[in-house]
Amino acid sequence: MRAFLASSIGVACTAALALPLSLHSAPDRAVRADSAGGTQSLPLLPLGADGPGGGGAALGGAVLGGAERASGATQGVAPRKVRPFSLVGVVWDDPAARLRGQVQVRTREAATGAWSPWRDLEALDEADAPDPDSPESRGGRLRGGTTPLWVGDSDGVQTRVSPRDDSGLLSGRPASLPSGLRLELVDPGHEPGSDLAGEEDAPTGGAATRPPSARPSGDDPATEIPAERDPSAEIPAERDPGTRDPGTPDPGTRDPSEGPSGQDPSSQDPSQAPSAELPPEAPQPDPEDPSAPPEPEPSGLSPEPPTPPSLELPEEPPDTNAGAGHPYTAPRPRIVTRAGWGADEKLRESGHLYTKTVKVAFVHHSVTGNAYTCSQAPSVMRAIYRYHVQSMGWRDFGYNFAVDKCGNIYEGRSGGVTKAVQGAHTLGFNKNSMGIAVLGTYSSKKPSSKAVKAVAKLTAWKLGLFGRNPGGTTHLTSAGGNKYKKGTKAKLRVISGHRDGYNTECPGGALYRKLGTVRDTAARLQGR
Repeated sequence: MRAFLASSIGVACTAALALPLSLHSAPDRAVRADSAGGTQSLPLLPLGADGPGGGGAALGGAVLGGAERASGATQGVAPRKVRPFSLVGVVWDDPAARLRGQVQVRTREAATGAWSPWRDLEALDEADAPDPDSPESRGGRLRGGTTPLWVGDSDGVQTRVSPRDDSGLLSGRPASLPSGLRLELVDPGHEPGSDLAGEEDAPTGGAATRPPSARPSGDDPATEIPAERDPSAEIPAERDPGTRDPGTPDPGTRDPSEGPSGQDPSSQDPSQAPSAELPPEAPQPDPEDPSAPPEPEPSGLSPEPPTPPSLELPEEPPDTNAGAGHPYTAPRPRIVTRAGWGADEKLRESGHLYTKTVKVAFVHHSVTGNAYTCSQAPSVMRAIYRYHVQSMGWRDFGYNFAVDKCGNIYEGRSGGVTKAVQGAHTLGFNKNSMGIAVLGTYSSKKPSSKAVKAVAKLTAWKLGLFGRNPGGTTHLTSAGGNKYKKGTKAKLRVISGHRDGYNTECPGGALYRKLGTVRDTAARLQGR
């Protein structure tokens, strides 16, 4: 069981199965990136007195172990050329270890060679994680990490992690940084065949749209490059010591025979795909309603349901038969399936964990930044999925659903969009709830009206399957957290923000202020 550590309210949220331990414990390894995507994992080393470009970055080329790296010295990755990536984050070995430091990263745009300014990465806390008593937490694969940041098509990176005390200032005696700090560079791979560009879209290139012929060979060494306007960064080239042969299966992933088979979704035309609509699940009674009949306990991991051949679930009117017990239902919105956004089903663990019902919808923001176009949203989904699974050690995508700024809805964690699938989005309240992430960062930036409406349509439909009033309240029993102790019966709105269940900034102030509109619209769509 994970230790619980209180964290500051300013920590933003994001949700994340893991690279094999050998990949993270060995120096400077990488999962080879190809058309299916991949993750480069680079160890953070103590930096010299001259800063991230200082000659002491590699300490004469010596490879330091985790204990030696867990010191009060600033750690980082000197400016270097790497294989293309589009999302970046930092992880460490112990998921319960608190990162007392400032994490900053800058990246080089592949198309222009221009370096970005330094950008901060927020450290995640337990707020975005599997519940401590779930099989997902007991697997020993979880890691601590920062929120991931979408940076677009990039081929160079520089990182620094500076120790800070609780006041945010340099400490007179800096606390040790967590052991096993690593920089994760995620290539989401190529777009699937679907095109979901919206009116906010603009062609920007990037990893999502670059043709395969334009991608550098995976055999190219990851050489260090001088950072723009940083004369101290003249560092000799360095070869990646570990790349995997493309014919070798990813270590730590399931055998393809365990997962869905058939046509590669990236080569499937969604306009030609047969329609396969998933019928809504029959609503389930409230287990805490005294008048409700007793229910059997969930059996834990369940076998996977058949994968629908369609890439998108169309809008449809309410199923009056399924909603006979609950008169307030709403139409099912269009939902892009996992096949539609190109999820690699070999990455996640097999089987699914179901709970009894869905009582609360928790709304989040992904904290991955807003610099994406809607045609890139499937790439953002694939990148977050790979970060959650391979870097953070979660069994699957953390959220049950995601919504982009053009109002497109995406199936997140697998197991069936109509079912009560247990996610890893709100520590302490993952049971009998669902998590919805709006892609982007909405601390100050207002979410688009299309995104707000899509969240309302999604919650009206899904909560209607389980007889929930979007404008009402309910109770959930906490599995433990920094706002509600384990065993506390918390009164929550049926549509809540992440911060309502945990002391966190998520879903950002600008998005949180829109939840009243979401509740009103969802209730109206249910005919209330």
